[in-house]
Amino acid sequence: MKKVLVIEDEESIRENILDLLDAEDFKAFGAENGKVGIELATHLLPDLILCDVMMPEIDGYGVLQALRSQPETTTIPFLFLTAKAERYDTRKGMELGADDYLIKPFTGQELIRAIATRLEKHAIFDKKSQQKLEDLRSNIVHSLPHELRTPLNGIMGFTEVLLNQFQELEPDEIKEMLEEILMGSKRLYRLIQNFLLYAELELIAQNPERIAAMRQSKTYSLKPVFEYRAIQQAKQVEREEDLQINVQDSTVSIAENRLIKIVEELLDNAFKFSLKGTPVILATSVEADTFILSVTNQGRGMTPEQISRIGAYMQFERKLYEQQGSGLGLILSKYIAQLFGGKLTIESARDLQTTVRVYLPV
Repeated sequence: MKKVLVIEDEESIRENILDLLDAEDFKAFGAENGKVGIELATHLLPDLILCDVMMPEIDGYGVLQALRSQPETTTIPFLFLTAKAERYDTRKGMELGADDYLIKPFTGQELIRAIATRLEKHAIFDKKSQQKLEDLRSNIVHSLPHELRTPLNGIMGFTEVLLNQFQELEPDEIKEMLEEILMGSKRLYRLIQNFLLYAELELIAQNPERIAAMRQSKTYSLKPVFEYRAIQQAKQVEREEDLQINVQDSTVSIAENRLIKIVEELLDNAFKFSLKGTPVILATSVEADTFILSVTNQGRGMTPEQISRIGAYMQFERKLYEQQGSGLGLILSKYIAQLFGGKLTIESARDLQTTVRVYLPV
């Protein structure tokens, strides 16, 4: 039985709605003002809330703001009941996160239809969220152990050989093993840092104040930083000759460390999923007060379906190609861009070319 909370200061209206909901097999609860409504919503966690706009003490907008700021109640479907049909009032409610409006007077049929529609949409949203969570869980189970074990096994294996056979080994052999240990350690460190960053971005995304503070950041004179980072990454994979840089200097509304992270992840993907001897192009431009960063490679590319399913810990066609990496690079870049008011797009022609673009405010 679905629970519905009715927050309405006019007793006659509140009781009529409660009687109607009881007759339709809803478990209905009433609150005579916004303050009581917030308390009941937090305690009962109803499946849907009907709330009057004009109320003493705390009006409907105040109730909505309070409930949307609490993790337990932030996704509960919320319908306003109002006699005010002005466009400004409707827009204000929607901007605060209301799901729908019912203009008084309304019929019982209109009310039940509106409730049914919202509950159905919420159920679809929950189903999709659960599927995404299941996909995420599945990808973590399959990819994370491998990603952690691979570099760790190399570190442990070479360390054990050095300890047990140090006296018999030649200096060149020791040097080669130490280089493998260092490379494995760096890979493991980067993996852990990316997982921690992903968790941090998830928390920031739930905090509007932190997002607003982040968007005050600026990056100046990015050309020398971009060029240095790109060249260093190309050297690590012995692809200096493949790297092409066409970077314009600009001021961008994003913290420098976050912008550098985007560049590193996109270049890492471009080098990882393309063959040596094919170009990897890093370019920037400014169009209509928007900074555009693009990274292009001539690798195997992605299908439209794969692009639409980009998510954390997901690497496509892993069994076929077996590239190292947890698949976090694109989702981290996408998250960072969105948190700074931008976006990430992907254009890909299968087995021909892929271009990832990041758009950010200037």
